[in-house]
Amino acid sequence: MASSSVSGHISKQFDQDLEDVRENVLKMGGYVEQQLADALKSLIEADIELAEQVLKHEYNVNKMEVDIDEEVIHLLARRQPAAGDLRLTMAVIKTITDLERIGDEAQKIAKMGLDLAEKQGPKAYYVGINSMGNHVFRMVRGALDAFARMDTQAAFLVAKEEPESDTQYAAIMRQLITYMMEDPRSISGSLDAMWTARALERIGDHARNICEYVIYFVEGKDVRHISIEELEKEISED
Repeated sequence: MASSSVSGHISKQFDQDLEDVRENVLKMGGYVEQQLADALKSLIEADIELAEQVLKHEYNVNKMEVDIDEEVIHLLARRQPAAGDLRLTMAVIKTITDLERIGDEAQKIAKMGLDLAEKQGPKAYYVGINSMGNHVFRMVRGALDAFARMDTQAAFLVAKEEPESDTQYAAIMRQLITYMMEDPRSISGSLDAMWTARALERIGDHARNICEYVIYFVEGKDVRHISIEELEKEISED
């Protein structure tokens, strides 16, 4: 199992700076994870108050991204890291961007939850979405765990789950199109459900991205835009 640590630099202060950045990324990740959990719960349970709470707190995610960005910029200016340290800073910058986008998608889900609660659409809307929501939530949690441990094998296992989110998305779309064809009155609610499924599909993509950044940091290999089979081969070569 390939993994790496951020410690061991000749400068103890630099080690501490890197560790502080990593901890702040994990804090942001935990916050985003909770936002996603609350958004999904508000959707499934038609909890308007919880959905409004997600919308209200979304700005915190944006602030965390800005704060960590500034922290990394100062780190680059002061320390001018090279090799593995530079890869880590790049992985952090990319990871917080994907976390912020997951937060954006959670906000969209909460908004759709508000709409669907008001329309009181049939629970059939939520069956596939609930399953897909649970799947991508586990992906986000797994990606953050892989980042925390800088574990490439754990990262690969999460990335391997991304095609399943695409499969579930396609199934939900087919189901919703059928609803709309059978009952035109369901069109408005079905469209909201479609946007929700799309948001979940994107969250799965962002979770995989984070896993690719972990592999990039540990292995020094850019594994973006390749198939799962190629990704597994890249890891197994070490």
